[in-house]
Amino acid sequence: MTNKNNRRRNFLFWWRLANEMNKHGSKRHQKIASRICDKLKARYAADIELGAVIGPGLHIPHHAGIVISCRARIGSNFAIRQNSTIGGVRGMRSDQVITIGDNVDIGASCCLIGPITVGDNVTIGAMSFVNKDIPSDGVYITRKTSTFTANSIN
Repeated sequence: MTNKNNRRRNFLFWWRLANEMNKHGSKRHQKIASRICDKLKARYAADIELGAVIGPGLHIPHHAGIVISCRARIGSNFAIRQNSTIGGVRGMRSDQVITIGDNVDIGASCCLIGPITVGDNVTIGAMSFVNKDIPSDGVYITRKTSTFTANSIN
C-alpha cells in the first residue's frame, strides 16, 4: 500500500471516529473529538465539520482546501476535489440542510452553497458555483462569461 493511500485512510478513519465521538459521546468525548478535528485541519488542510453526515465510499484525492459544513448530508460514493466548499448561507434555518445524493463527483474549486439538493449520479465540473437544486443523472457546469476582449488591451 502506498503512503498516499495510507494518508487518505488515516484522514477518514480519524474524522469518522471523531464524528461518532462527537455525536454519541459524553462532554469529555466531544472535547476530544474537537481536538482530533483541529489536528486533522492542521495536518491535511481540510475542514470537514463534526456533525456532517457522509456515507461510505468518500473519496478525497487531494485534501487541500476542502470545506464541508456540519449541515451537509452526503450519500455514498462521493468524490470531492481540492479547494471545494460545501456550505450554508447566512440565515439558514436549523432544519435546512445541504443534501447530496449517491455517486456524486465534484470537480476542483467548486462552491456549493445551500440549502440545496443535488440528486444521485451527478458530476459537477471544476470551478462551478451551485446555489440551486440539481436533478439526478446529469452533468452540471457553470458557464463562464468573460467581459475581456482583445480590443480592450492598452
